[in-house]
Amino acid sequence: MQSICVFCGSSMGAHPVYRDVARQLGRILAQRKIKLVYGGASVGLMKVLADAALSQGGFVTGIMPHMLIQKEIVHQEIQQFLPVETMAERKTQMIKMSDGFIAMPGGFGTLDELSEILTFNQLRITDKPLGLLNVNGYFDALLRFFDQGVEQGFVRAEHRDNILIHSEPETLLEMMQRWQPVATEKWINDIRLESKA
Repeated sequence: MQSICVFCGSSMGAHPVYRDVARQLGRILAQRKIKLVYGGASVGLMKVLADAALSQGGFVTGIMPHMLIQKEIVHQEIQQFLPVETMAERKTQMIKMSDGFIAMPGGFGTLDELSEILTFNQLRITDKPLGLLNVNGYFDALLRFFDQGVEQGFVRAEHRDNILIHSEPETLLEMMQRWQPVATEKWINDIRLESKA
């Protein structure tokens, strides 16, 4: 993988461990010569992540819609900054520019970005690894929701298993390097058959 997009909070979070792991991830990406693609902000975990990558000589691309640029939260030190019109266009550019995705702890924006990649992988619009950096058990409740979706017949088990999960950046990156997309070409036909039952 030559580039990874990281979704994470524009806030720091309640525990220092979130900042510590964001810093660790940024440094590891740079050391592995993997370009960082992120939201372009100079606040919260986003800033910690970008600063850490830059500190190790990493290449960082930020993508931000004009509505947020006007709030003056753009990171001024990154090598590449791409302004876009909308949040939807931001996600489109992130997907185009990235070979994989990591979701760190964050809020509704992170959840929105994570959900889009999950859906695109399910529909085979993309075939790129998605990792959850489950720092401090942050995503445990969301993973229980995914498991309930499988149990109740709304999520295919292979789609749930397609999500890579770990609490350590180094291990998660290794999992992403080994990842192969799950073969689910027939799942839409299965849904149609089930709806007729």
